[in-house]
Amino acid sequence: MEQKSVEDDRPEVVAEPDERPYLRPEPAAFPWIETALAIFLAAATIYLFYYFQAGRDAPPTLPAKSARAPSPQADTPPAIRNPLPDSDAKLPTLANSDSLMRESLVELIGRKAFDDFIVPDRLIPRIVATVDNLPRRSTPRRLMPLHPVSGPFITAGAGEQTALDPTNYRRYAPYVRVLEAAPANTVVSLYVQTYPLFQRAYEELGYGSGYFNDRLVEAIDDLLAAPEVNGPVGLMQPKVFYEFTDPDLETRSAGQKMLIRMGADNARRVKAKLAEIRQALAQPAAAPR
Repeated sequence: MEQKSVEDDRPEVVAEPDERPYLRPEPAAFPWIETALAIFLAAATIYLFYYFQAGRDAPPTLPAKSARAPSPQADTPPAIRNPLPDSDAKLPTLANSDSLMRESLVELIGRKAFDDFIVPDRLIPRIVATVDNLPRRSTPRRLMPLHPVSGPFITAGAGEQTALDPTNYRRYAPYVRVLEAAPANTVVSLYVQTYPLFQRAYEELGYGSGYFNDRLVEAIDDLLAAPEVNGPVGLMQPKVFYEFTDPDLETRSAGQKMLIRMGADNARRVKAKLAEIRQALAQPAAAPR
């Protein structure tokens, strides 16, 4: 059952029909670090915690710039809500940025974690596309900057009593520890220094004069608003893919579903780190007059 992205005025990245756990024998597992990178550098997050199944997709083709007709306000840039300081770093072009990003991430999380978890090509465009999709209904796996989670998706019970097996939550614990160990100030400093590259990627994906950091803050806010589910997470199988039996959970954004799937304890720890990062990236709310 294919999910459609939430409609808005942004060009939509269309989800493929393999974005939820597939009820087939799993291919060989591949290690990953779901969302740590997306949260670290562009947030969401957090793709760190997404996949129910293992496996790699074919080399991705990132979405081309939108061919939408210009709106009457096309010449008026939207107001920037969460401005960042100008970067004084000497940066490569976006097309040549992978080397810089690989070196920076190796220094941040270590060589082994990088080699095991991260897709090493087109890092910034992958992060930008993933962050933009987190508040939507689905986020295509082929655009993720991280390898899928290892191990099969496990359910408990049967029929109407089918639920997400808590054993699944343990698969995410190593990645939560990586996220927690990354100093928020270091993550934000790296992001701010390389921000012009993220903004350029955002524009090339078809967002014109939109400000990527505003979208990142929106994605983090959406993740922080994810409900905390402490009891069993009921599942059903209307066709091929599992869905949440609770309609409220099933209609949540892709990012919020990620947090639900990783378990309440892991989700709380991720939210705590996201809150630290958001504080450094977002402008404080205006005081009431």
